[in-house]
Amino acid sequence: MRPTRPPVARQIPRSVRLLAVAVGLIATAAFAPPAAAAPAQGYSASELSAVSGAVDRSGVEGIAWYVDAASGRVVVTADSTVSAAEIAKIRQDAGSNAGAIRIQRSPGVFTRLLSAGDAIYGGGYRCSLGFNVVSGGTYYFLTAGHCGDVANTWYTNSSQTTLIGPTVGSSFPGNDYALVRYDNASLSHPGGYTVADAFVGESVRRTGSTTGTHSGTVTALNVTVRYVGSGTVKGMIQTTVCAEPGDSGGPLYDGTKALGITSGGSGNCRTGGTTFYQPVREAADAYRVNLL
Repeated sequence: MRPTRPPVARQIPRSVRLLAVAVGLIATAAFAPPAAAAPAQGYSASELSAVSGAVDRSGVEGIAWYVDAASGRVVVTADSTVSAAEIAKIRQDAGSNAGAIRIQRSPGVFTRLLSAGDAIYGGGYRCSLGFNVVSGGTYYFLTAGHCGDVANTWYTNSSQTTLIGPTVGSSFPGNDYALVRYDNASLSHPGGYTVADAFVGESVRRTGSTTGTHSGTVTALNVTVRYVGSGTVKGMIQTTVCAEPGDSGGPLYDGTKALGITSGGSGNCRTGGTTFYQPVREAADAYRVNLL
């Protein structure tokens, strides 16, 4: 990606939300006892792992997937760009264990949300500051790795006249976290968070420079996402929180518990959406920093 520095930040558009629909059908014969339901086929942990690997090797973009141990299935969420033929390919690649795959559909397109919520500007893009951190006597903040990849230096304003500091570390794809150092001593770096691990069903909030603060629920953990045209990330937190371009890098939290860094998703904050987050603990451990 060729870096540019126009005064007005560019944004990458995305849209729409996830609608999961479960449909059940019950049939009985008149004057006869109902037939016993056929038991669902069970799959071992090794079989589910193999199916997850097959989904990965399919190379289909616009999907997110994870192993749901409770149901014994590999749940695959496909965005609007994924064709019926591509879904058939995913099942074909799983071979005799294709029955372990459960497909969900998500309108919109899974993309990085490039373009805690303060806006940061660099390389002609706008992202969001995640969590302030410290190592020794040096202050930094965490943001998204795909943001760190497009800017060597960050500023507080779109005209790029008030310096924050440089990107000193970045990881994307695979992960999605970056570390930026505060070189401007006049800037404050408030905190109040502690690192925590998200859990399914947890009520969470997300803050970003485009849409402010919105809430939702954690729906899955350890999710792999293959964004359209920009790579695959693993170990993500999946939620129902909405987000829009420019919210990338912002914090996902539950009270004072720091949970994640906004990565990408589909939808908007008018109709809803599905978003994915890099767990904070992995990023903090990678850079050996402590949250403020």
